[in-house]
Amino acid sequence: MTKRKQKDLFPVKIIDNQEIVPGVFSLETEKKFDFIPGQVVAVAMNPTDEPRLYSIASGNKKDFIRLIFDVNPHGKLTPQLAKLSKGDKLYMSKPFGKFLGTVEPAWWIATGTGIAPFISMAESDMYVGKKLIHGAKTPAEFLFSELFVQTLGESYLRFATREVGPGINSGRLTSWLKDLKELPGDVLFYLCGNPDMVVEVRDILVGKGIAIEKVIAEIYF
Repeated sequence: MTKRKQKDLFPVKIIDNQEIVPGVFSLETEKKFDFIPGQVVAVAMNPTDEPRLYSIASGNKKDFIRLIFDVNPHGKLTPQLAKLSKGDKLYMSKPFGKFLGTVEPAWWIATGTGIAPFISMAESDMYVGKKLIHGAKTPAEFLFSELFVQTLGESYLRFATREVGPGINSGRLTSWLKDLKELPGDVLFYLCGNPDMVVEVRDILVGKGIAIEKVIAEIYF
């Protein structure tokens, strides 16, 4: 989820809504508009409400739009989103934004539900030449990891800070980046997740000689 932005909203029907890990939901709605992987939509329960922004987390050839979100018990929107069922109505804007997937070689770096735009890119066949650096607290929090294992193979690196499991590295992804002796200068770096991670990773990349124009960031709150 990204910062608020006022947009015209349109009614869409809920197709499915599942809690995929405790406190995290995958919500699917009918698809009324085409989009570029990486774009966001503004979402609200009512057309007069102040919307919140969510990255689309589904491939652009699918016949639905998927959003993933974690529930904030004190939030105004996510507790209501979690209660939606098939056939219910939600209000959504046309897709927009500049965090756009391309076929160019890139490193994707994400934490939490910041993985959403990379799900969209991978399901849209934009995974060739990509490396995903994925951070979480526990193995269960690597959302859609099967998709990335299948599409990226050894170019999918997971870092967990509390628990580890098969194929998962222990520690923070930022520590791994700091320890790298060099970074590729001919790829783009897409950063998506909480603000602290995005700022820290951006500073690490620039400090290692990556041109700032090669760093594309999307901040989640």
